[in-house]
Amino acid sequence: MSHVHSLYIDDAWVEGQDSIANHSPSDTRDLIGHYAQAGVHQVGEAIAAAHRGLAEWRDSGLEQRYAVLMAIGDELIARKDELGRLLAREEGKALAEGVGEVYRSGQFFHYYAAEVLRQIDERVDSVRPGVEVDTRREPVGVVGIISPWNFPMATAVWKIAPALAFGNAVIFKPANLVPASAWALTEIISRQALPAGTFNLLMGPGSSVGDALISSPEIQALSFTGSLDVGRRVAAATAGNLVRCQLEMGSKNALIVADDADLDLAVEAAFAGAYSGTGQKCTASSRLIVTEAVHDAFVDKLIAKLKTVRVGHALEEGVHIGPAVDARQLASNLAWVERATADGATLAFGGERLERDTKGFFMAPTLFVDTTNDMAINREEVFGPIACVIRVRDYEEAIATLNDTNFGLTAGIITDSLKLASDFKARAETGCVMVNLATAGTDYHVPFGGRKDSSFGPREQGRYAREFYTVVKTCYVKAH
Repeated sequence: MSHVHSLYIDDAWVEGQDSIANHSPSDTRDLIGHYAQAGVHQVGEAIAAAHRGLAEWRDSGLEQRYAVLMAIGDELIARKDELGRLLAREEGKALAEGVGEVYRSGQFFHYYAAEVLRQIDERVDSVRPGVEVDTRREPVGVVGIISPWNFPMATAVWKIAPALAFGNAVIFKPANLVPASAWALTEIISRQALPAGTFNLLMGPGSSVGDALISSPEIQALSFTGSLDVGRRVAAATAGNLVRCQLEMGSKNALIVADDADLDLAVEAAFAGAYSGTGQKCTASSRLIVTEAVHDAFVDKLIAKLKTVRVGHALEEGVHIGPAVDARQLASNLAWVERATADGATLAFGGERLERDTKGFFMAPTLFVDTTNDMAINREEVFGPIACVIRVRDYEEAIATLNDTNFGLTAGIITDSLKLASDFKARAETGCVMVNLATAGTDYHVPFGGRKDSSFGPREQGRYAREFYTVVKTCYVKAH
């Protein structure tokens, strides 16, 4: 067996109880490496180390924290091509998207490095004469971070960067499908001037390592991105220990194409939202709600676009859509095609597994028409390159259809009407709304999160991240 990439606990690379092989979904013969798997006892070791590191890191100088975060961001950006290739190789997204994700990860660290220096608290006068009041923010403590496989670096980073910026210690448990990106990120962090124990990497199954982390009463906060079902378990486990919890879960995002839409823009937004990243995005617009006045023309244009799309190995030049992340995800996607067809949807394009020169999990971009909002495929998250067109009479039916879901992460509309755009922003029951943009794609300096079953707890990203990673202390002083 080749070299095993170790766990990182208490400023040391340590062995796990066993290891797993990491293969590329673009070519299952391509072995990326072997990665250690933590034992449950190592969760406790990492938490104990994090508490020791926390005691020093929370009292570190602002310039030390700033320098650490800037150095991590600098290296990520400098190595974006190398690390982006590694990311695309193990997750399956097209190479350009992998490189972009690493670059964006560096930007997250730069942003939160700047936030380190923006330590502005609030002073107010008391209602009692002679008494001053000020509020300050302090680290919440030891933070558990569980990140998903679809953004192996960016989602992890938008949790890790603010956690470190605000003086917390971190236990990082990445998705077991994508350990290489997590290990590469950890290797960069391990070379920075962090106190021993401040940052720890625990690779391993969610059923053992993840459960031990979320069930521990020795952490102070837990940030999780993943499925709704697992999110509910995380919420229950952390609530029992009164551990602060932040959840980003499922979605069923919709893009409305209004009567007055620029159809070329609508097609580009629909394609970017529904099919980029192989549709494996929580912000993917899997429901395309189109008014009947433009329905047929929009569908024709979108099918014409899909006919030009190249599906293949993530590292090949000119590929638009890479493989599904693994065999299980591909099987789930194909099962959804069968179920939607059985429920009465019309398969307008794609729907089949594709064979390429390499042995991978490739699938044609898939489009259904003649679907209704009560079909299972329009109620549950699919997480594949599959979109469904829902025909509606007008904008009023479109907005009602958009909101008729238990999820509420992102929503979009394509329209030239300022009136419709303003009404849409007010009435869409989602955490993020996009006008004349794809539903996928958010900025790092503003809040991100959803409503309903999509999110729970404080928002991520931007200055809003401090609501989760800090606690507020109110201080009263009377001159004596």
